[in-house]
Amino acid sequence: MEEVEVVVAHRERATLRVGDVFLKVDADRARSDVEVAAMALAPLPTPRVLWHRAPVLALAALPGTALGRLGQPSSAPPQAWAAAGAAVRRLHEAPLPPWPGRDPQEIASDLDRECAWLTSRGVLPADLVVRNRRVAETALRGWAPVFTHGDLQSSHVFVRGEEVTGVIDWSEAAPGDAAFDLAVLTLGHEEHLEDVLAGYGSPVDRDVVRGWWSLRSLSAVPWLVRHGFDPFAPGCEVDVLKAVV
Repeated sequence: MEEVEVVVAHRERATLRVGDVFLKVDADRARSDVEVAAMALAPLPTPRVLWHRAPVLALAALPGTALGRLGQPSSAPPQAWAAAGAAVRRLHEAPLPPWPGRDPQEIASDLDRECAWLTSRGVLPADLVVRNRRVAETALRGWAPVFTHGDLQSSHVFVRGEEVTGVIDWSEAAPGDAAFDLAVLTLGHEEHLEDVLAGYGSPVDRDVVRGWWSLRSLSAVPWLVRHGFDPFAPGCEVDVLKAVV
């Protein structure tokens, strides 16, 4: 008998696995609509949609294993990371999805609010927040929007050997900054940034990627704390912030 595995669960959404089927339940029905639409548009392998009756989306499992996981060393070879970079380039060269993304001013406003939350509650030392907020400013310049995944964690990219077999979790897809996807992909796996950029094959400002590392981590820590996750685990968001000099 197949068992039900809880992949992730919090107040906003839950993902269950039963055999080779994933069931995603999202409190915001618009996110699952975006996910289905983005997968249909993306020029990359994605999970097959079995059925979609909001708020539940049923997806077939992908072959392969996750490229990496935050807080754990990746066993994937450099060639797999390069293949992921090439896949990201294909996505960024695709036509933009027909819904809006976020602009730098909106992102900066949200970031300032989260930084104030972190310092007012003593979650992180003020100097650590200030230092990373300054680094994050590098990312908050104007950009030419591309088709971004929006949450391209290494655990969302599946590989088999040196081949990308698919990309999951498209609910944050939107027009956005190319460097953001590259930063999220390599967050906590900074040693693979050059592999990814080699596969990406287009000039990328590494300082902007580093800015997104700080911005992503500063924004993620409050959400993780509020939802019962641990950003202080070794190799995770707080360690990423501490590595900024």
